[in-house]
Order: sequence, then structure tokens, then C-alpha cells
Amino acid sequence: MKAIVYDRYGPPDVLQLKEVEKPDPKENQVLVKIQAASLNYGNLVLLKGEPFLARFAFGLLKPKYTIPGGDIAGRVEAVGKDVNEFQPGDAVFGDLSGCGWSGFAEYVSVPENALALKPANLSFEEAAAVPMAGVTALQSLRDKGKLQSGQKVLINGASGGVGTFAVQIAKALGAEVTGVCSPRNLAILESIGADRCLDYTKESFTEETERYDLILGVNGGLPLSAYKRALRPNGIFVHVGGSGSQMFQALALGPWVSLTGSKKMGSFLQRAKQEDLIYMKELVEAGKVKPVIDKCFKLSDVRDAFRYFAEGHAQGKVVLTL
Repeated sequence: MKAIVYDRYGPPDVLQLKEVEKPDPKENQVLVKIQAASLNYGNLVLLKGEPFLARFAFGLLKPKYTIPGGDIAGRVEAVGKDVNEFQPGDAVFGDLSGCGWSGFAEYVSVPENALALKPANLSFEEAAAVPMAGVTALQSLRDKGKLQSGQKVLINGASGGVGTFAVQIAKALGAEVTGVCSPRNLAILESIGADRCLDYTKESFTEETERYDLILGVNGGLPLSAYKRALRPNGIFVHVGGSGSQMFQALALGPWVSLTGSKKMGSFLQRAKQEDLIYMKELVEAGKVKPVIDKCFKLSDVRDAFRYFAEGHAQGKVVLTL
């Protein structure tokens, strides 16, 4: 089968399209013929080996996982004898970040709990855009952010992969949502239901009088002090993505801020969970969430896809088609 492989950390040029052995499913595994995959921030971490601390999980000197790719959608080709949830022909989607990655290939064998049935109202390309970004948004809002219906939520970096899901999920959970983005992305936020859309080139949410129950920092490099000012008493800030300095502040200073005052601040790392993948499927099929896709690239153009994604200006998700 064809797969994208690499044997050293570096820029997109280290990625190679090669012929490799097609995997056979073990007793508890599902063999999936992949139709589409998508890029996430985690893919950049695996590619570059940065930040360096990530190498303790992904390989200190060279990549531990030689075929990258987490989010996939495709059809079940075969199942092991102990698999109960799926059968050949099922359309599925999933997040492979917890079971060895390897999604940028024509086939993959994975445990059945990494997958769920594909939302019936999505194409394979759309379904591949959902798992990691959608579940990240869900967990950061519902679990880390303790979001309740009627609360006011601000999402900084609302037009990217996680951000577009976060806007829609927050609305589905009953929140009043303000999204922050560049002027070119205002129409996207309006189309997915944001109650307010702030153009960060003209308005700063840290300088207005409005205060929020929950703020998601999905992008940008604002200091924690700026986010803290914009929180209501007992409000929560969740760092999901952004600059390295912002991540350090969230990890190092967030616990101190949380202990010494009523406002809570911290960082969040998504965990792949089948039940949350199924929850996202239900939201999508109910028409409450729809993936936003910026561009689709062929698997053979994966280097161009990474270069485009790394620029940080994608409107929603970047997808690979097989």
C-alpha cells in the first residue's frame, strides 16, 4: 500500500510517499481502507519534534511513529475475530492519536475503540475533519471549562480547526458565544452561529467592559494577565493552543492563579475517547455541528498540505484525500 513515511524530524520535505506492507488486523483490530485524513497541530509536533518535551512521547532522537496522521475516515475492510462493533463495509471515522497514529496511508489496523460509525450526513472528507479537533473543542468546553447553558463564552482563534468546532459546540450547549478572528474570517463565524464576531485588528476583548464565564485560548500570544482581566469572578480560562510562551504561562502560572483567586486558568490536552467521538457524531447528525474545510490536498501533495497548514491561516480544517 501507499503511505507517507519519515525517519527524522524536520520540515515537510522529510515526508516521503512510499510503498509499505499492508497491515493485517489482529484479533481485536479493525482494518480500514482510508478515504480521507486531516491535519491537526499534533501532526506538526510529530513532524518537527517540537516542542522538545514532546519527543519523550514521540521519540527522542527520531520519530517513534514513522507514518503520521491521526484523523481518518474510510470503510472497514476486515475485522479481527474479537471485534464486536464493526463489520466489513461499515463507513467509519476515528482518531488514531492514542493507538500509534499511521493515518496517512491507504490502510490502517486499529483497535475498534478508536473508531465510530461515520456521521451519515457527512462525506468522508468532512468526517475526517471532525475527530481530533471536534473532541478537543468538546472536552475543553464541557470537561475542562465546565460550560453551563446560559454562560458567556469567548473563543480566541475561532476560525481555525478547533475554533470552528468550539463555536458550534458551545452554541449547542446553550452558551452565548463571542468569536475572535481576523477580518477575512468574520463571515465564517457568522455562518456557524457566533453571537458576536470580533475583528482583532480593530477590537480588543481585553479592553472592553464585557466579561466572560469561559474563555478558550485557541490561538494567539496574549499573556495570561490579559485573559484574566476579561474573566468574570469564578470564570475559567482554558489554553488549547497558541504561542510557546502562552503555553508556558498556562502550565507554570495557571495553577498559582487558580489557587490564589476565584478565577481558574490552565492548559488542556485532548484525549481520544470513543464515547466523545460518538457524541460528536450525534451533534453532527442532529445538524448542530458541521465541519468547516478550507482546502483538500491529495495524499501525494502532503508536503504542500503541511506547508499551508503551518502558516496558521487555515479557515477551518485541511484535509487529505486518498
